[in-house]
Amino acid sequence: MSPVLAGVLQLLALIAALALAYRPLGDYMARVYSSDKHLRVEKWIYKGIGANPDTEMRWPAYLRGVLAFSAVSVLFLYLLQRLQGSLPGSLGFKAIDPDQAFNTAASFVANTNWQSYYGEQAMGHVVQTAGLAVQNFVSAAVGIAVAVALVRGFARSRTGELGNFWSDLVRGTIRVLIPISVVGAIVLVACGAIQNFSGIHSVGQFMGGSQQWNGGAVASQEAIKELGTNGGGYFNANSAHPFENPNGFTNLFEVFLILVIPFALTRTFGKMVGSVKQGYAILATMATIWIGFTALMMWTEFHHGGPAFDIAGGAMEGKENRFGVGGSSIFAVATTLTSTGAVDSFHSSFTGFGGGITMLGMQLGEIAPGGTGSGLYGMLIMAIIAVFIAGLMVGRTPEYLGKKIGTREIKFAACYILITPALVLIFTAVAMALPTPRDSMLNSGAHGFSEILYAYTSGANNNGSAFAGLSADTQWFNTTIGLAMLLGRFLPMVFVLALAGSLAEQQPVPRTAGTLRTEKPLFTGLLVGTILIVAGLTYFPALALGPLAEGLAS
Repeated sequence: MSPVLAGVLQLLALIAALALAYRPLGDYMARVYSSDKHLRVEKWIYKGIGANPDTEMRWPAYLRGVLAFSAVSVLFLYLLQRLQGSLPGSLGFKAIDPDQAFNTAASFVANTNWQSYYGEQAMGHVVQTAGLAVQNFVSAAVGIAVAVALVRGFARSRTGELGNFWSDLVRGTIRVLIPISVVGAIVLVACGAIQNFSGIHSVGQFMGGSQQWNGGAVASQEAIKELGTNGGGYFNANSAHPFENPNGFTNLFEVFLILVIPFALTRTFGKMVGSVKQGYAILATMATIWIGFTALMMWTEFHHGGPAFDIAGGAMEGKENRFGVGGSSIFAVATTLTSTGAVDSFHSSFTGFGGGITMLGMQLGEIAPGGTGSGLYGMLIMAIIAVFIAGLMVGRTPEYLGKKIGTREIKFAACYILITPALVLIFTAVAMALPTPRDSMLNSGAHGFSEILYAYTSGANNNGSAFAGLSADTQWFNTTIGLAMLLGRFLPMVFVLALAGSLAEQQPVPRTAGTLRTEKPLFTGLLVGTILIVAGLTYFPALALGPLAEGLAS
């Protein structure tokens, strides 16, 4: 079988699996977030934290819950790393340095999972399981909660109440993420991923010295790392490591875990607003961009540029033989179009255009299908921008799902789409203007610029993947990327929740002959075009200096 055909068959199998899971998972999540009943274990948690899950919250109270929980999480994870040397199960590793501890705490709480450390050489079992793995669950649940709050803003009328953050957080963790992660971990263990709490041991001789590995609860963390679109790997090689991702099947299974909740949330959205067709329109937009990017990546990486490419069956530099070009391309697009950041190959070794595709996937806002929750609310913001543009063209007040998009709503949406690009471009410009950050670049010229642009794009968009080549474990990058991750995660949530509150207060307007039918293919095309144009106008000059220049020169 040719490598190209193998890659296409993998993509088709993945699409089929996602299609089978779409309806049952989407309907289940709609019931989870619409139910007024609480499980016994959930009641224990509410009692323990002193929360009343039946109290409705307006958007400022909901936001305070998000920020307070996240601030406590950052502090807890920071202290856990700083005290690692005194904790049991530390494997003899010392406490994490302050700047790196801040970076890692910000990273995992912001659902970014950027790692400027070697996981197997820095973090012991306690920090990995009680710190990082816990944040993999709850940071993903926070994203889903904010998305559900925005959906309620569309679904409700003449009330500013958006639900209860603590209830949404606990339900997302207990009823959605944990059950699927348990099944996912069992599958990974059955296929060869490790799951233990062993210490450091030698596995043989390498270059005249002994090679050492430590074990860990890898399969369980790998499952939620992908399912929650987190991305932080137990080992430095991330999902390219055979202990995390043993073979071609697990590679495709991990991509399935990355995509299944973000895609299924469109069904949840349709059920909660009372029109599954609206959910299908959002799904079609996400799927169009995802399939288009995957096809373009495969073409770029399979494109033969000489004898070496012919022999290898494509651009194999930086890719694992057990995954090949096809599996690596599918994984790279999935992880950068979502806020996952896991890698099974090294994006710096992709072709110039291939590296640009991974970067552009993040710069779209990671909405195709995006992260758990963040992808849906990001796409709904872009839908509001699209109906606003359509309203300008026909001279009509824009509406979406029966809610008028007025001055207040469009300001919130505009602020949302401006924050992340501002963070990326400002931090990149400052880093390139100063001599010290430039010393961390492995390469010069366009590729070196791409290393820094990719780092801040990954951090501010809460992706977490690295381009490779950049030595990011410095005080400058630990601090600035940490700030980019926190601001890129929580500032947009402010405007999402403010928008949700504004929409919930409105009275629905009746549909007329002039109402834009947002469930039709025409709107899907308009939304795809809006996303590509907004991202293109924002990032094209920076991309022209980096991956585009490199691709045209090769």
